[in-house]
Amino acid sequence: METTSTFRLLDGKAISAAYRQDIAREVEQLRAAGKRAPHLSAILVGANGASETYVASKIKNCKEVGFESSLFRFPDTVTEAELLDKINSINNDSSIDGLLVQLPLPKHISVQRITETISPEKDVDGFHPLNQGRMVQNLPCYLPATPYGIMLMLEHEGITTAGKHCVVIGRSNIVGMPMSILMSRNADPGNATVTLCHSRSTDLSAITRTADILIAAIGKPRFVTSDMVKEGAVVIDVGIIRIEDSSTKSGYRITGDVDFENVAPKCSYISPVPGGVGLMTIVGLLKNTLRAAKGEVKFSF
Repeated sequence: METTSTFRLLDGKAISAAYRQDIAREVEQLRAAGKRAPHLSAILVGANGASETYVASKIKNCKEVGFESSLFRFPDTVTEAELLDKINSINNDSSIDGLLVQLPLPKHISVQRITETISPEKDVDGFHPLNQGRMVQNLPCYLPATPYGIMLMLEHEGITTAGKHCVVIGRSNIVGMPMSILMSRNADPGNATVTLCHSRSTDLSAITRTADILIAAIGKPRFVTSDMVKEGAVVIDVGIIRIEDSSTKSGYRITGDVDFENVAPKCSYISPVPGGVGLMTIVGLLKNTLRAAKGEVKFSF
């Protein structure tokens, strides 16, 4: 089968820079109107290398767009009760607009309990059940940051989603499930016919080969191979996986869920790893925090 000679790269670096410029302008407008800058707080438990990197990047991006930021560190021996006390304190702090608790957490701490304790009005990661429930009903809410970032990427590049077949690989509450909902909602981007695949799906390759838009969020390095992709498909790689590599200074390299080198020639668009969806996740987080600061999402209890 012949393959396309060219493909367009979904360049997360360039796309995210454009969105960050827009966000920075809105922050300047808030300040010019006598209002304070948005404030994002993060809680980091333990000393996980990847988590340290992610949080540092989020803080750096906050500074670049003019946000205030604060980081609260706890050892991995912190009790669940201590963590919940800190979350409740931030919930009640009117100077803080958004709160994220960096995952993963130690096994003795319930991620569900932590997620449900964060005020839904400060849940800028979009994980709280109230936000996810409102997302399903297409009501005002904070969208999960990674799916939100992907939707912004599609919108920025003018990729048509209406009437297209979108296949999502992976059904996590963080990416796969909300991604399938957003792509099927009556919105633009959206209005796609969506198939959500997972570990129990049979003949996965036969399904993925029918996809106009293929979103891989399974966490397995180079899982999506060329024979799984239809000619001209849009392929979005959500995976960010560290693989040992003694030839690099860090001792590892980053790869995604897609065998980029062999899949890319078949695509109309494809996102790279790194430099793709990860950068757009931060944009989703920043836009959620800006909306929180502007009071755009309200809950009645």
